[in-house]
Amino acid sequence: MAKIFVSGVAGFLGSHLADSFIADGHQVVGCDNLFGGYLDNVPPKVEFHQYDCNFLNSMIKITKDVDVVYHCAAAAYEGLSVFSPFFISQNVFQNTVSLMTASIVNKVKRFVFCSSMARYGSQAVPFKEDMTPKPQDPYGIAKYAAELVIKNLAEVHGIDFVIAVPHNIIGPRQKYDDPYRNVASIMINMMLQNKPPIIYGDGGQKRCFSFVQDCVAPLKEMAFSKQVVNETINIGPDEEFITINELFGVLAEMLDFKQKPVYLADRPQEVKLATCSAEKARQLVGYRTSFKLKDGLQTIIDYIRERGPKPFKYHIDLEIINKKTPRSWSEKMF
Repeated sequence: MAKIFVSGVAGFLGSHLADSFIADGHQVVGCDNLFGGYLDNVPPKVEFHQYDCNFLNSMIKITKDVDVVYHCAAAAYEGLSVFSPFFISQNVFQNTVSLMTASIVNKVKRFVFCSSMARYGSQAVPFKEDMTPKPQDPYGIAKYAAELVIKNLAEVHGIDFVIAVPHNIIGPRQKYDDPYRNVASIMINMMLQNKPPIIYGDGGQKRCFSFVQDCVAPLKEMAFSKQVVNETINIGPDEEFITINELFGVLAEMLDFKQKPVYLADRPQEVKLATCSAEKARQLVGYRTSFKLKDGLQTIIDYIRERGPKPFKYHIDLEIINKKTPRSWSEKMF
């Protein structure tokens, strides 16, 4: 059995990944600074450290004797990154450099990095791994820059790496009281409080949504498989490509919600169409979808109902406030 390190282990994806590795009998160590997750997400058998990945000495200390590192921790705020670029880049790019450095110091065998669909920007869909990344916001730029540093350091110091590119993951444990991200969870939390959801622009943005358990299995394959070494692999469905308006309609029907959404101005730099090709993932890591969109959304509804709807917390400061800043954030409309 291996010793697996998961950054962001109190977060949505990281906690599910840790759970699955523990169920397989592996030892899991993890860290989280708790600004983007919930402490009760951390599986009981995880050796947990409340550390920030930006602190190199701490990362060197807790990755000792680790076989594989999964770097899930990130300030995953694509839209917000245009208005809080320092915070987002620090907690996407710098924290990756820190953890990658620690992994090299401790002779970790493999580094699995969770990148983002934001790396592709506004290109023809579906996004394919052989496309040249063209990120159009600070978050996407930071993710792609982190990829480049990983590749550079891996080549110099001889560490295996894999770049995983998850796509709009949804499911239980997702932070739903966060006004800046997770559109499905935000809508459900608002509807359960009988508040009309907010939609930016005309609502014609199109996305595919990945259920978290459909992502965990292929991500786990990246820990030990030889055929994925130094590869970039999209993880996400190329099915059920829907608009944000359609997502609202589905949720309104499921929740018997009668109010109409509130429409605000477009968010700057938001990509209109974002979906990926999952063909490479099918070939290399056996990716397949077992949850339809409605099934995944129902798990979030059940999760939020069980925990109780919550008021939204504006837990990240806006660094730039001007006429382009979404009113929903500057005026705290959620």
